[in-house]
Amino acid sequence: MAPMRMTRTPGAMQRWAGTWRREGRRIGFVPTMGYLHDGHVSLMHEARRRVGRGGVVVVSIYVNPTQFAPAEDLSRYPRDMKGDRRRCREAGVDMIYAPTDDVMYPGRGEGRYSTYVVEEQLGRGMEGESRPTHFRGVTTVVTKLFNAVLPDVAVFGAKDWQQAAVIRRMTRDLDFPVRVVVAPTQREKDGLAMSSRNAYLGPEERRQATVLHRCIEEARRRVRGSREGVPAEALKGEVAATVSREPLARLDYVEFFDPETLEPRATVGHGSQMALAVFVGRTRLIDNGRV
Repeated sequence: MAPMRMTRTPGAMQRWAGTWRREGRRIGFVPTMGYLHDGHVSLMHEARRRVGRGGVVVVSIYVNPTQFAPAEDLSRYPRDMKGDRRRCREAGVDMIYAPTDDVMYPGRGEGRYSTYVVEEQLGRGMEGESRPTHFRGVTTVVTKLFNAVLPDVAVFGAKDWQQAAVIRRMTRDLDFPVRVVVAPTQREKDGLAMSSRNAYLGPEERRQATVLHRCIEEARRRVRGSREGVPAEALKGEVAATVSREPLARLDYVEFFDPETLEPRATVGHGSQMALAVFVGRTRLIDNGRV
């Protein structure tokens, strides 16, 4: 088994990817912002399954500044490169791509970087409304990562449902020769979706954070108990009431929508998708599920 490698520049990454492609090896890619957990590891295993034993799995570790608004948690986002390298090695990753800000956005602070990628439809609501510049940063960085890694398949987690939909659309619209795979959300035993931001939570915040999953389960029971479907506004009111019962929690948004088009649904029936964002203390968490 070859040792795991790490590189930090787009040029070096492209050279490795070009070599693998000339050798006929498929490239699987998992983009991350680091502080890796078991959810990330599940994506690495899915990438390996997709490319097979002869393929190559690349994991990027990069906290992307362009997807954070000025008041968000860029400076305190958890980082642990030593632990991340260990997890990648144990998962059988072949290459870590860990670029720095100066190679990803050269001259950005001095106004010498000015090119961004924007998806104009799927990213408008929900996260796009709460975080107006977020998806511009996501689509830009994923474009740059795709151009460096040259993957055949890229694996994303379903916890960021809207993000995955935006990336799928961008990949299709811009003719990237990449298959985008969305793998299931991995959860803790109490239902909390695995997330690097869970590290921010104190003990009582951690207990109350399970309200996101409870809201999804309650909505699922309501919809499955109704033949005609449930008015979305009524369900939103019930979600808001559930969140309000947790003293440290505050609802940012909840939406019920078509899982493919992301169009909101006035009546929520079987097969609808639900997404919500909740502040627990200072920490903003997201989750989603099919109802």
